Amino acid sequence: MKKRRKYFIIPIIILLVFFVCDNIFGGVTIPVKKIFLALFSGPDTALPQTEHSFIKDIICNFRLPKATTALLAGVGLSLCGIQMQTLFRNPLADPYILGVSASSGLGVAIFVMGGSALGINLNSAAFQTFGIAGAAMAGAILLLLLILALSERLKDNLSLLIFGVMISSIASALINLLQYASSESALKMYVVWTLGSFSGLKSGQLLILTLLSVAGIALSVYNIKDLNAIMLGEQYANAAGINTKRIKVRIIVATTLLAGGITAFCGPIGFIGIAVPHIARLIYKDADHRVLVPASAILGGGMMLIADTLSQLPGSGSVIPINTMAALLGIPVIFAIIIKNRA
Repeated sequence: MKKRRKYFIIPIIILLVFFVCDNIFGGVTIPVKKIFLALFSGPDTALPQTEHSFIKDIICNFRLPKATTALLAGVGLSLCGIQMQTLFRNPLADPYILGVSASSGLGVAIFVMGGSALGINLNSAAFQTFGIAGAAMAGAILLLLLILALSERLKDNLSLLIFGVMISSIASALINLLQYASSESALKMYVVWTLGSFSGLKSGQLLILTLLSVAGIALSVYNIKDLNAIMLGEQYANAAGINTKRIKVRIIVATTLLAGGITAFCGPIGFIGIAVPHIARLIYKDADHRVLVPASAILGGGMMLIADTLSQLPGSGSVIPINTMAALLGIPVIFAIIIKNRA
């Protein structure tokens, strides 16, 4: 572990560089020097008051919250990915394998499309601020409660995996039904949510996401020894006297907190959660989760910041949906995994 600490330095530097880049680039490119002056000096001291206020407003109210959200999402989804892949011993397991994305999506679909049918104003401030995120989080929490209630009856991980697939299928069917009967404005709002975005979070929303992320990250770190214990299989762990059911519950709670919160506030963001744990294994060449968990968190945060920076198409004034950019970065890794497993 000590020998590998030096290999964390470069990924941390890359993460910090792209955190800064995410604040520099956008519809208007702002040099680092001006950002520093706007944040840490008064108006008319180094910058004209109008320019000072303009830059400070953009950074504090838009770009800094967006970069922070991207960082939390990258860290959280990568930690979910490494835990799900270890729990199910499946290299293609992702943060949403238990149906978190589908259940959150169903919550949003019911709220948005049902609200539209009932005549609720979809453009109201309260609806936009916490309505969609609350509905998505409610869907994730209901799924968590259902899984915990059935955890005693689901004898093995395969049964749990099948349960997650079935939940996703049922939720997708209900979403399709709601879309078929939905109004144009409600359908558009739902589709925009599914594309994923780190923009537009208010301070209250970012605070809730941060609290959920910190709780999920802390529980994920606590799970490190357990992940090493179950890495060789559930039967081996049981034979060693380890309570695998308790471990499973902790992993599910951690991933639901992270994936549910991120999906609620950012939309369902794919591919990063699958790809990053494999990148960590490739770089560090270690199966020890004391290495893989922090490595996945750092690499995931950096990769998501890279995706968000590139999605801004610096200098063009246009924006690519974050899900599209995440797919462009993550899909090649997934293809490489499939080819490697078939070889």
